[in-house]
Amino acid sequence: MNQTTNQALHGNQTQHSNQTANAQTNSQVNHDIIKAATPTEQKFYDFYLEEHQNMACRRLHFAGSSFGLLGLAKSVKARSPKPLLKGIVAGYACAWVGHFFFEKNKPASFKFPLKSFASDFRMYSDVLRGNLSLKDRKFDKSR
Repeated sequence: MNQTTNQALHGNQTQHSNQTANAQTNSQVNHDIIKAATPTEQKFYDFYLEEHQNMACRRLHFAGSSFGLLGLAKSVKARSPKPLLKGIVAGYACAWVGHFFFEKNKPASFKFPLKSFASDFRMYSDVLRGNLSLKDRKFDKSR
């Protein structure tokens, strides 16, 4: 190989390596942006989890969120708001039973309805991903 060909090949390899490194960096940055919660959101979620330490309460929240999602799916399929409304009512009924009878505290949704709603689905997602347990808090990974 002559020197010009060798330099061209080496230049292409270096360019490819730089592009790969940039793609990995961009991917990591995008992943971190999606994954990261603002300090205020994380602080509220930490508070939210403190209010959901009882396993029966967590299970009832999980069931309630599932009812809400099923209601949403049925509502879309039937093109009617009625199943969604039933799902929401069932979801909040489960959650409030969990708070009043098991956790023995007042639901955060009374003071912070939107943050609580978002945190409930974050908790639901954490349970599905295995970061929070419905068996025992000692198995929680997200804290």
